[in-house]
Amino acid sequence: MNHEVQEEPKTSSNRESQLDLFSLIGGSWPPAPRAPERQYGTVPRTPKKTPQYAHERVKSVNLLNHIVPDRRKKPVLNSASSSNFYTKMVHDTKKIETGVLVDVGGNGIPEELYDTPSLGSPRSIPQWQGRQSPIHLQDDIGVGSLVEVATDVNQHYYGVVRWIGIIDDTATAGVELEQNVCGLGDGIRNGQRLFPCAPGRALFVPLALCRRDARFRDTPPPERHLHNDEHFDQPDCPVVPGVVPPLNSLGDLAGKNRGIQGHHNSCYLDATLFAMFTFTSVFDALLYRPPEHEDSPHYSEVQRVLREEIVNPLRRHGYVRADRVMKLRTLLERLSDVPGLTSEEKDPEEFLNGLVAQLLRAEPFLKLSSGQESYCYQLFVEKDEHVTLPSVQQLLEQSFATSGVKLSEVPAAFIIQMPRFGKNYKLYQRVLPSPLLDVTDLIEGLPRQCAVCGSLARWECSACVAGGALDTGALCSSCLRLAHATRPTHKATPLTICEEYANILESCPVPRVYMELFAVLCIETSHYVAFVKTGVAHDAPWCFFDSMADRKGERNGYNIPEIIEIEELAGWVSDEGGRALHASAPHDRLLPGHAKRLLADAYMCFYRSPDVAMYR
Repeated sequence: MNHEVQEEPKTSSNRESQLDLFSLIGGSWPPAPRAPERQYGTVPRTPKKTPQYAHERVKSVNLLNHIVPDRRKKPVLNSASSSNFYTKMVHDTKKIETGVLVDVGGNGIPEELYDTPSLGSPRSIPQWQGRQSPIHLQDDIGVGSLVEVATDVNQHYYGVVRWIGIIDDTATAGVELEQNVCGLGDGIRNGQRLFPCAPGRALFVPLALCRRDARFRDTPPPERHLHNDEHFDQPDCPVVPGVVPPLNSLGDLAGKNRGIQGHHNSCYLDATLFAMFTFTSVFDALLYRPPEHEDSPHYSEVQRVLREEIVNPLRRHGYVRADRVMKLRTLLERLSDVPGLTSEEKDPEEFLNGLVAQLLRAEPFLKLSSGQESYCYQLFVEKDEHVTLPSVQQLLEQSFATSGVKLSEVPAAFIIQMPRFGKNYKLYQRVLPSPLLDVTDLIEGLPRQCAVCGSLARWECSACVAGGALDTGALCSSCLRLAHATRPTHKATPLTICEEYANILESCPVPRVYMELFAVLCIETSHYVAFVKTGVAHDAPWCFFDSMADRKGERNGYNIPEIIEIEELAGWVSDEGGRALHASAPHDRLLPGHAKRLLADAYMCFYRSPDVAMYR
């Protein structure tokens, strides 16, 4: 690659010559043999005349033709330094990370660092065993860094550094861009795959031309001014790589400074993450799914932060500091279309939409017979004035009967939103979370029991349900004739039955399919808390989690999360115990504190099917 420096003619003012880095890089990067005169995709334009450049420039529609260095750091050459510029340009970036941070800057750094590879041969940079560099830049770039590359037509391209090495004696970064660009490859250079990505997203540029993605630099971390104060006593929160299984008991997790620390309206996210990952593995596929070509270039970083900085520390050490959560919130704020995730009050479904649906691209938890898919199910029902304490089972069956849809398959996780809107309006003042959810009659194609005689049902009549339980509409052929003899307006539809198993099901009880309640999110005056079952056993105890249970300090203080064991909760959610508690306390103020939050403030219930989760 020829590096010719054009210098302006000396003037009477003896001003220094300015170097145009575009002329050094050439029409594309990495350097390629020059084509005679004509270059693909070039469009001649009128050059902008500025005092810094004395020559004309041809701008191209090709991205590679417009990559330029940061204009704030244009090198100024004199006659003595121009011959050494190329080496200095290569050494502009002070630290490179290829598994570890190594210093490749000048100022005494040995030349052997580059290992003098053959021309055009990409090679990874070996770890430098010398002394640590005294220079530490804010823009340190390493593998996994979120970066931007500027062009001379005021465009910015964003992506993730996937590879760092030496190409043509120059420290080079392989960047996977956020979007496809015509003319770019898929991470292969000179027949060697340096990193995998979708076609049209692999960009190889000098490392010095990469800058930290400015979109992620303007959100400050939580205030931690007390770090140097003698009273600062927050637990440590190290990054935990690898695989950490969920907890199977409460153990010593109860107490203050346990769970996820809240900060700046983060309770919606804290409570949701605590419910989803602390004591259950039903959502663990989100933590370990390998990236695919359709994923965002930031997918691996979002997944890593969620797994290694939040879920794993929570399971191993029982505590996640607020700045770890803020890192995830910042990524969600920048990469999803849900605004305000770093500062505003939000609801759990908005967080699930941004993280699970958009960034992690998880398979929807619910698949409906209508062809629709969803991550959670909102209950839409008409209020029955004669009912004062409906159960989730009753509301769910009523909602499905009204909508006329079924589930296409048994879900591994079933997230149900209560019939309330915002923090103020509630259709029912109290709702009883059902500890076991019978979904047999909600699944399309699942064998059902006749509501009259108990044999295998062959027909279903929605009119016979009449707002009651769904199982009342399932009838065998004999009972259908008897029931509809006096109901001429009722129309029944046949049920889909696998004839292979029909003879067996005719002679034995039809099996029921249940899902288990394992978490309830509650909201009161815009603040979310969680009740979570501390294990998979049927009689496992429950705990209460509040990410902002207490606070230390005022303006520069911090929140203290707390976990409390609730021994009575299993009795509260049972049908007999819940209704007895409801009858004994007609006003919310008469209920025990935690019972009031559970029955009167329930916002979202989480159910799981461990048998189904094993296969997904």
